[in-house]
Amino acid sequence: MPGSAPANGEATWPKDVGVIALEIYFPSQYVDQAELEQFDGVSTGKYTVGLGQARMGFCSDREDINSLCLTVVQRLMERNGLSYDQVGRLEVGTETIIDKSKSVKTVVMQLFEESGNTDVEGIDTTNACYGGTAALFNAVNWVESSSWDGRYALAVAGDIAVYATGSARPTGGAGAIAMLVGPNAPLAFDRGLRGTHMQHAYDFYKPDMASEYPVVDGKLSIECYLSALDRCYSVYRNKIHAQWQREGVDKRFSLEDFGYMVFHSPYCKLVQKSLARLVLSDFLSHPRSNTETGPFSGLEAFREVKPEETYFNRDVEKAFMKASTEMFDQKTKASLLVSNQNGNMYTPSVYGCLASVIAQHTPQHLAGQRIGLFSYGSGFAATLYSLRVSQDATPGSGLDKLCASLCDLKARLDSRRKVSPAMFAENMQLREDTHHLAPYVPQGAVEELFPGTWHLTRVDEKHRREYSRRSLNDDLPLEAGLVNSTTATEQHIPSPVKKMPRLPASTAGPEAVTVSNGDH
Repeated sequence: MPGSAPANGEATWPKDVGVIALEIYFPSQYVDQAELEQFDGVSTGKYTVGLGQARMGFCSDREDINSLCLTVVQRLMERNGLSYDQVGRLEVGTETIIDKSKSVKTVVMQLFEESGNTDVEGIDTTNACYGGTAALFNAVNWVESSSWDGRYALAVAGDIAVYATGSARPTGGAGAIAMLVGPNAPLAFDRGLRGTHMQHAYDFYKPDMASEYPVVDGKLSIECYLSALDRCYSVYRNKIHAQWQREGVDKRFSLEDFGYMVFHSPYCKLVQKSLARLVLSDFLSHPRSNTETGPFSGLEAFREVKPEETYFNRDVEKAFMKASTEMFDQKTKASLLVSNQNGNMYTPSVYGCLASVIAQHTPQHLAGQRIGLFSYGSGFAATLYSLRVSQDATPGSGLDKLCASLCDLKARLDSRRKVSPAMFAENMQLREDTHHLAPYVPQGAVEELFPGTWHLTRVDEKHRREYSRRSLNDDLPLEAGLVNSTTATEQHIPSPVKKMPRLPASTAGPEAVTVSNGDH
């Protein structure tokens, strides 16, 4: 039947396909949300408490979606000692569209030119914040398919989230994530355990091709997000129950079976409410739940509520947020580091949350855990799925290398430059005034970017974009861990199939390199 493989077919699948390495990039500047509250003239705590946001990263006109993805892909390849001929698939998930025909992936292919490798499948995938997850699923599916040629896949998610002046602007952010996908991964996909929900709605969309700004129905967007979460969790629970039944395991699934639970994070407060939502789902799915003691203590009054009638029920929300406080602290709070400090990155958001969990725990603590992930994109598309962390936490293991590569995440966030709200507003106005302008030469200062960052140098009269990379050796504002990472934290990952050729690491110096986005 569909979704099932013959017993002898499982042996032909590569083992433990998933995320082998993960790299994250965010801009070198941020605005403080408490200062933004004062600048915007709103009540104290509206952004910092009401939304749960502390800082918001943003890009100058020197960065666009192409430069973000160029930066994060090259960082991943360099820090993991990989050669470009080891990659057979690269797909970009983004909703930041600067060309209606040419994909971001084709721009990133310029990094592959020296290797001579043009045999790289995949293009771009778009549906609001879900595109990165679709790219990751496609990468995993390719490795597990008859199309796989033994090389790695790269799934890239990147976006610049900006809003018009108003209540939505503090929920912006920017960044990119690249994930190396292959077999024997320290973060392996749970095969067959994906709960997906797809539905039509105009909760958030971008119909104006001349503007970066979306049209947002805030209340509908929250309702769509929570309803999708309910549906996806129910489908996932049914699938894992069926799997356990086939394996002879007699137990009921609940949130307790996840070591960590991470979510797409438009803003941190919604994530906390979302975990409470899953506790509500567990409560309603266990008709004989103990309401005298334990996690459901005092919740008897909510036994008969209908989930679809509770999206904006303050009594239900308050009761289950209180009931889930300890679970939130244990399973979800650590995942909000990047979201709290950098804001909503759109497609990379949920993977920034995953990176936050890995960055703040030791390999020994993570080993053997099941991590639940909920990905949501407006319009809308959503999936709840899970990863199994490798049991091998020994020094030099894949898990050890993954944790080591992200251990400087907080230091990198702290190394950014704080910009005043007035300068942030000027920057947003500049982006608005020059969006899709040609010809154009960016005004932002290159020396304020992190070393090793790709940036836009010019847009010609035909809208062709050219890029250059800031040198890794500049003695200017440094990104903690970046300059030294090529020696201190560089990992060398062998090809997934031993027969794959491996090019020697380049001996060229880290001088600035200039590329363009093509001739047509």
